[in-house]
Amino acid sequence: MNIDIPEGQEPIGYVWGEMVPGIGMAAANFSLSVYEHTTLGLREFEAARLRIAQINGCLFCLDWRTDRDGEKVEDEFAEAVTQWRTTAAFDDRTRLAAEYAERYALDHHGLDDEFWTRMTAHYSQHEIVELSMSIGSWLAFGRLNHVLGLDAVCVLPH
Repeated sequence: MNIDIPEGQEPIGYVWGEMVPGIGMAAANFSLSVYEHTTLGLREFEAARLRIAQINGCLFCLDWRTDRDGEKVEDEFAEAVTQWRTTAAFDDRTRLAAEYAERYALDHHGLDDEFWTRMTAHYSQHEIVELSMSIGSWLAFGRLNHVLGLDAVCVLPH
């Protein structure tokens, strides 16, 4: 870990809540809002989220699975995300969500007219903005946790 955490402190809570409470709490609220207020389907949401987790290398994010009313994506879903171009497990919206996440993270200048034609054929303007904000949250906070080494010491809730 690249940040010193006092004995007995939970790393994420300490860094986000105690070290920089004005910034950390606002960031945490934004991060939680992505999950609490999404209108996106679970599969496209998780395809984008997991693609960012894979790119960021955030261990915590890679292990996390979003739960919606007791429903999660299947165990093989994460592997399908790595194969988003060719997997038969994805419909067009799910494939586009994974592609958008990857391109947003690695080549945002390359999001050309051809891409936006495909994107707007499958997603509403509202959904595009929501997905963009979600990807931005995952990209920023997953990288933050990985860079600081917090992702290796976080524990998934039971």
